[in-house]
Amino acid sequence: MFFHKKEPIHAVQINDPNPRYAQLLLEQFGGATGELSAALQYWVQSFHVEHPGIRDMLQDIAVEEFSHLEMVGKLIEGHTKHVDQTEAFKSTLFAVRGVGPHFLDSQGVAWSASYLNEGGDVVRDLRANIAAEAGARQTYEQLIKLASDEGTQKTLVHLLTREISHAQMFMKALESLGKLTDPFFGTIQPDETVNLYFNLSQDSGQDERGPWNTEPTFQYVADPLGEASQR
Repeated sequence: MFFHKKEPIHAVQINDPNPRYAQLLLEQFGGATGELSAALQYWVQSFHVEHPGIRDMLQDIAVEEFSHLEMVGKLIEGHTKHVDQTEAFKSTLFAVRGVGPHFLDSQGVAWSASYLNEGGDVVRDLRANIAAEAGARQTYEQLIKLASDEGTQKTLVHLLTREISHAQMFMKALESLGKLTDPFFGTIQPDETVNLYFNLSQDSGQDERGPWNTEPTFQYVADPLGEASQR
């Protein structure tokens, strides 16, 4: 069961409401990288997980993401509620849809379940979650740069901070499974090409080399076309 306490997990205070900025905030309410997407993704994933500790972590983080959704909603409400007669308000989505948050992104596109990334394997899901947190953190960073209201900035910095925390939690969970750096999971064994790196982006200069294409992990195939012709 869920209980809702009528105060946000972090204080939300706005001194200079701006409805145009509120439309940008919709990205984290009803957008692909938003809090609703994260909350539902982690919650649904938890039902697939047999590991009790990781299931508990996913549910804890999912509930926190719902609280973050509430915070973003309060920010949007505060930036639109008392400015409905301004020209700035009339140029936004809120002029038609009304004040407060809606399940739209900043361009007016409705939220979609296609934003969710869950597949029934704990390793796959945890990796998807790290990517999701990175996407949300990037969006928050841009929103912070565009924010002129100090209270809004403080709230967004808190939300950005928690994205980093969650990503670290998912990484630690992968590490506990021995899968933080191991790309293999599942039961199907890869074929003999698993350690080959094909130099398929060639130019007249020096091809770049690094740990992603060198021994001992990889065998570098400098001329894939020539290699294929010899077979």
